Amino acid sequence: MDTSGLARLDRRVADCRACPRLVAWREEVARTKRAAFADWTYWGRPVPGFGPPDARLLIIGLAPAAHGGNRTGRMFTGDRSGDVLYQALYDVGLASQPTSVRADDGLELYGVRVTSPVHCAPPANKPTPGERDTCRPWLVQELRLLRPTLRAAVVLGAFGWQAALPAFAEAGWNVPRPRPVFAHGTRVALDGLDGPDSLDLFGCFHVSQRNTFTGRLTPEMLREVLRTAADTAGLSD
Repeated sequence: MDTSGLARLDRRVADCRACPRLVAWREEVARTKRAAFADWTYWGRPVPGFGPPDARLLIIGLAPAAHGGNRTGRMFTGDRSGDVLYQALYDVGLASQPTSVRADDGLELYGVRVTSPVHCAPPANKPTPGERDTCRPWLVQELRLLRPTLRAAVVLGAFGWQAALPAFAEAGWNVPRPRPVFAHGTRVALDGLDGPDSLDLFGCFHVSQRNTFTGRLTPEMLREVLRTAADTAGLSD
């Protein structure tokens, strides 16, 4: 297995400047900063995926946060959404620690990788459909590199679901027609088009503050989806 391919892809993702609006926004945020992070040097670039190259489980979000991943350079790091996700990953045995605040804090993921369909922080956390589609080839390439070991994926939120389904199709999995509708707890089996490497796709409400603060997504709901997906991927103890 060529594990260096994913590292090369991550470097290419971090150098992307394809979407002018996103480039301008991420760099403006990196210059102006938030007062609480005035002493930080912001990453201010596209944020690549994070996790081992032989991951059996993939978690797909939406996009980096302006003062989270755009600041730290690691997906879902440094904001409250990330706090919820990494705590849950730790609780079910998929992460080495329950928090992650920066890219060099020693966090390790066990058999799971975290990525998103849009790699730049968007204004108001809302990428346009055109920006989503421009970024899709990165996700397609990531899926192709992970395909030899990938057996399950958890998609956080409807935007990620809509972006992920065509990417899985392009990467070599058979997506049912009509395309499955997103819902929390949805589970869809995707068969490999040219081999036995089937994959189970799980829907989960996004770990946004809007969902977690209102109780729409509770820690137990998130742990249940992650635990089921991990078991499906063969990551259970």
